[in-house]
Parts: sequence; structure tokens; C-alpha cells
Amino acid sequence: MNSNLEQLASKLRIATTYSDGGLTKKNYVVNDKTIKFFVQALGYKAGNDKQIQDSMAEIENKRWRQALEPIYVCVKNNLIIDVVSSDLSDISIVAKDETGTERKLDYNYMQNAENRGLLYKESLRITTALEIGYYNLEVAVSGKKYTTVLAVAPEKCYDVINDKKIWGYALQLYSLKSKRNWGIGDFTDLQNFVKLCAKDGADVIGLNPLNTLSHDHPEEASPYSSISREFLNPIYIDVEKVPEYESKDKEEIETLLNELRSSELIKYGKIYPLKVSILKKCFARFKQGKNSKRKKEYDAFCKKYGEALDKLAAFQAIYEDKTKEVWGGWRAWPEELKSPHSKGVKEFVKQNKDRVDFFKYMQFEASRQFDEVFNTIKESGLKIGLYRDLAVGVGTDSAEVWSEPDLFMQEAGTGAPPDAFFPTGQKWRLGTFLPQVLKEKCYLPLRRILRANMQNAGALRIDHVMSLMRLYVIPEAYDEGTYIYYNFEDMLNIVALESHLNKCMVVGESIGNVPAGFLEALAEKNIYSLSVLWAERWDSGWGDFKQPEHYPDNAFASVATHDIAPLKMWWFGYDIEVSASLGLIANDGEKLSAYHKRENDRQKLLKALDEANVWPKDKLRKGDYIYGENYPEGIEEAVEAFVAKSASPVYLAQLEDILHITEMQNLPGTDRDKHPNWRRKLTVNLEDLAEDIAYIRCIKSIKSER
Repeated sequence: MNSNLEQLASKLRIATTYSDGGLTKKNYVVNDKTIKFFVQALGYKAGNDKQIQDSMAEIENKRWRQALEPIYVCVKNNLIIDVVSSDLSDISIVAKDETGTERKLDYNYMQNAENRGLLYKESLRITTALEIGYYNLEVAVSGKKYTTVLAVAPEKCYDVINDKKIWGYALQLYSLKSKRNWGIGDFTDLQNFVKLCAKDGADVIGLNPLNTLSHDHPEEASPYSSISREFLNPIYIDVEKVPEYESKDKEEIETLLNELRSSELIKYGKIYPLKVSILKKCFARFKQGKNSKRKKEYDAFCKKYGEALDKLAAFQAIYEDKTKEVWGGWRAWPEELKSPHSKGVKEFVKQNKDRVDFFKYMQFEASRQFDEVFNTIKESGLKIGLYRDLAVGVGTDSAEVWSEPDLFMQEAGTGAPPDAFFPTGQKWRLGTFLPQVLKEKCYLPLRRILRANMQNAGALRIDHVMSLMRLYVIPEAYDEGTYIYYNFEDMLNIVALESHLNKCMVVGESIGNVPAGFLEALAEKNIYSLSVLWAERWDSGWGDFKQPEHYPDNAFASVATHDIAPLKMWWFGYDIEVSASLGLIANDGEKLSAYHKRENDRQKLLKALDEANVWPKDKLRKGDYIYGENYPEGIEEAVEAFVAKSASPVYLAQLEDILHITEMQNLPGTDRDKHPNWRRKLTVNLEDLAEDIAYIRCIKSIKSER
């Protein structure tokens, strides 16, 4: 690689080499073509040596052309800003907090001035004590006034655990089955599940992402590929609880509702349009009604979420209109509709006000019902309550990318490098923030997303938390990508600040290619990790299962995740058979090898359960359970007790394990044409769960260790 190009990549924080996430680390050198693509994507040129030199000069000179950075993110006890000017002898700083209160700040020069020609850059340490929060600073330098934002962050993220061992559930909301819902779990089901948790002593409910999915393609059901991470998925609305709903609305659809409730899989393509059709009737009554209190609440909601809600609703209305005649998503729309700020979009919104307002109405009602869940949590006294999930990215054909195209990298998307499970890597095609633009916007897009997903939550799981430091990005036209780095310190401090402002703990999902020292940095910030039974083993996951006392003491522990086979499926190796049938296992030799390893792992699990003395007293182990023998009676209780016994302060049980389910919620590497991802219902109705013997016995096992 050209040394100047390598130097330019370093300045732009583009990785020129990286290691994969495999058990045996493999190193990669990124080719020049990929590096040049990302240089251009970040706003610079690298077509030849002169352009590379000019780009480096531009980067070097950029800071000297502005008096202040757009934002300074500082820990509370170390508030430092830097100023560029030809005269630094007369400086005053006034801070305005979010209430509008102003105060003059004292500071000290740090005596580390640099100069470039007639310009000087000096760091100032602010000595006035400031509470955590965001401040608009007005800095007067020799009579000229400049503005910036100061984010004052706490040293660590918010926490409520205080050495108490807590337990609860990891739940896919859509999977809740009940006698009253419309074929998919909804906010009323969640409210009822909260009451069940309170009765049984559970203090936390982990949820799949609840964000807005495609209105026009409801079968695209992955909760990790939303069109907006700021708003909720209206499919979770309990239509019968909408104030404008009338019982006659259901008269002609009872047969269909029974079909949707009784189906083994969730029929998104029928459920969502059905709910929308009834919600449109409710919206018509809302517009005609005289409920002034309800209308005032709607107006207040629209005002609160302002431009972000306006953009989402406009996007959905235009998409609904254009999807009938345009293939290729919003990028294939007419030019006058490709920007939310265009005259064409404003005219569309004006001419289609009712349609746009309907999408706002659905968000208004979803938010109201979600707030009711939170009120039930407060009344029930759950220690943490909801543990929400923030997806690492957003679909490129999304309202988020359409709303702020300058914020996202064009013609490229987030993915994953090669690893042991995906030797060629993964092309997720998720929208990727441009690091420098994110900072220029004072991290406001990140702040909005964090706040939206911390709403009504006591904890937030950040999916692929390594994204705070770096993301593996792949150009659409290439198979190879590389890592793009962010300002890790700023990102961590923003997360900590939002954590405190929203009184929400933070958990980082860090499965994959984790950089050296990364987990230590998270722990220092009081960001909890995730601990999974199948990963808590010696010898890089190949040795014996770790005993509970060796689990991390700063983690949320569980048996598995939605991407891992439930216990009974794992025991019999059904996941191996499914993977082989779909070509995810290359040949019979690899399949046989997988079965041999699974047999070995089963024996190691039995040994670990024996050593921990967690078998139920009336269902002690009766044999070695080699293939062909029955499922070990009591093993689910033993496994729940085993992980519940761990040193980890929070334990999350999965109903799929408890209820002996033998199908996966999601099979990574497949789409719905091969596997019914995100469509599995639980096998027991919510109303019957408290009386289910497997549920009763497993809860007893968990509580014996918690």
C-alpha cells in the first residue's frame, strides 16, 4: 500500500489491516481500492498522490479554520475545551443549560498553546462546577463570539442493582400467545406478563427491539432491521384498547381472528393489514370526535416529537403511495421526493394530510399503550422493569436514512468480518453513521436514538456494542470491507450521560470480534456485559462448562439468546439437522463432526450440573443419556438453577427453554424463504402459563438460587 494512502487512512480512522473473529485469528490487509472508496465516502479524495497529499493537508488545516469544535464531551470532573484564535488573551465563557438558565464560567489556561502562523490553539480547563447535562456555550474571544455544546457526563452509567441478585425473562414480545390477542403478542399481553412477573418475584423483562418496521412489507419482520429506531411498531397496539375502537369493528373478522390466534406461526401479512384497517376506522372517529382531552394529548405528542415524527409519517405515507408503482425503495422515488426538506415532499404532505396524520396517530396510540405498561411496572415494583434492545443499525431503505442522508455513508452498509461461523463475513447492509458528521451534529442522532429506546426502560441492551468504537463496513459493490472507527471516548460518555438522564442501566452485547481492552473500557464505565451458558466455557469455548461462581460479576446471564437453539433442541441436535438441510453445514462429514462434538458437549453439561448439585431432588440424573435415550427428566430445571446460581447479578430465563420448545426464533444466515425467523409463538397461552407445571417447577428452581 502507498505509504501516503496508509497515512491518510490513519488520519481518517480507516483500518488498513484487521483481524477476524475466528477462534484462530486471521489477519487481513485491506486493498487500496477499498481504502480509496472509504476515503471518498468520508468526504476526501485519494485518486492520485496529489489528491492524497491535498486531503492530508485539508485534514491538518480543518481544526485551525474554526474557533471551537462543534461539541466537547467531557467527564464531570475534567471539563476541557480548546480555542483557536489570533489572540487568546481575552476570553469569556457563558453557559446556558437546557432550562435556559445562564451563568458565566471560570477557567484556567492549560499553558499548552500550539500555533500555526498567526493562529494559536489553547486548551482551557473550566473550573466552575457543572451538573451533568448539555450546555450551550457562548465563547467570546477578543470581542468575537462563537458557540459550541458542552456535554457534561458522569464517570459511570446509571445502576440500580446494588449487590442484589435479580432474575427475570428474555422475551420476544411478538411470540406471546394469548386467548385475546390478534395472533401476535401486544402491549396488553406485555402488561399482563408484567403482573405475572410481579406475582412470581421477577424484576426484569428483556424485550426484542420494538421499533417501527416496514408498513408496506409487514412480512419483513426482523426487529433488527427497522425503518426508524426512534418510534414503536404499531403492530403491538391492542386494537381493542384504543379509545376510539367500537365492538362492532370485530363482528366481521372473528373467523379470521380465530385463524390468526390458532396458527402455529405469526402471519404478519394478515395481522398487520387487519390492525391497520381497524385503526383507520378509529382514526376517522378520532377526527370527528369531541374528546378534547384526547386531541390535546395527541397535539402534545406531535409537538414533543416534532420534526422526527413529521419525517417518519411523511416517509411512510409517500412509501405507501409509491410502492405500488416504484420498485427499489425511496432511492427510486422521483427526485423531488428524495429529500424530506424538498418542496415536493412539503406539497405531498399538504395534499395528503389525513394519510400523514394517520401514521402519527398510530405512533400516538402505540406510545400511550406502552406508557400504560410502564405504569403497571411502577405499580408492581419491578426493580429494573423493561430491559429494551437497541439494534446496531437501521435498514438503508428506511425513514432514518431518508431523513438525514448526509449522516449516513452512501453505497455501503454495516456488516461483519469473517469468523468461525461465517468464513466470508456477513453483509447486513445496515445504514452506517459517518463519524465526522455525527460529531458535527453534536451526536444528536445518537442521543435521540438512545433516549427513544431508554423510554419506559430500566435497562438498555446495545446490540453489537463494539459499534461505539468501530463498525465493519462493506461497500455495496465489493465483498471486502474494513473497520471505520468512531470517537470511542465521546460515544461512551454520551451513553453514560443519557443513561443517567433517563435513569436507565446499560448492557453491551459483545459477541463477535471484540478489540483488545474493549471489555475493560465498558466495565470501567459500568456497562454490563452479556453472559451465555454456551459461551461460558474454558479453553475458548471448547472445554468444560464454567461453574456458576466463575461467571462474570458484571453481566446479565442467560442460558441462550434468540439466535441460539433452545435447550431441548440443542440436546437432541435438531439445530444441526436444520442447518445441514439448509446447506449451512457443507457436507456429511462436517455434519457428523458436529454431532460428535455435541455428544461431547452434552456429557460436559451433565458433568457441570452434577458438580453444581442443581438437579431437582425428585428428578436426579438417571444415566448418561447417549443418543437414542429420552430427554433427561428435570434437565431444564437443573440448567435454570445452574445459571441462576451464577455470580452474575442479573439472570434472564427464556420461556423457550422452560416450555421444551424445539424450534429456533432466528437462524442466523437465513431469510424467511429458508427458515421462519421471528415468527415462532410460544406453545402455552399467557393465561395458562402460571398453571403450567414446567413453568412452575422452573421458577421454583430459579428462585432457590436467587
